[in-house]
Amino acid sequence: MFQLKKVSISVLTAALLLCGLSGCSIEESNGTKVSDLDYTVVEEADLPEELAAIIEEKKAADFKTTYELEDEIYIVRGYGEQDTGGYSISIRDLYLTTNAVLFDTELIGPRKGETTSQSPSYPYIVVKLKNQDKSIIFE
Repeated sequence: MFQLKKVSISVLTAALLLCGLSGCSIEESNGTKVSDLDYTVVEEADLPEELAAIIEEKKAADFKTTYELEDEIYIVRGYGEQDTGGYSISIRDLYLTTNAVLFDTELIGPRKGETTSQSPSYPYIVVKLKNQDKSIIFE
């Protein structure tokens, strides 16, 4: 029993040391709003080419990503493949906290009785804002 505890502690210590050496960290924010942020919802035709390629690669699955370009950051939230068209995405919140940018969205399904495309759709939203040099928290 003592040997098992010793091994467990050694494994945990090694994992923490490796995490520290590799630069990984856990970002926490209390979520308290410091200020609202000005942003623009970016249409597909206005996406940087490289970002459009990243979205195309990831769009079949639920995803969250960011893309930095000069002094701007693009925040992307995709909801993966949906059975039909008619979906939209609402931005619930986008604001600055003391150490992060909080981005909260919601997928909204087609309304009852709405005529929709019967082919699959891949709803996603892209917003562009001034780079805050902070972590992005997806809610």
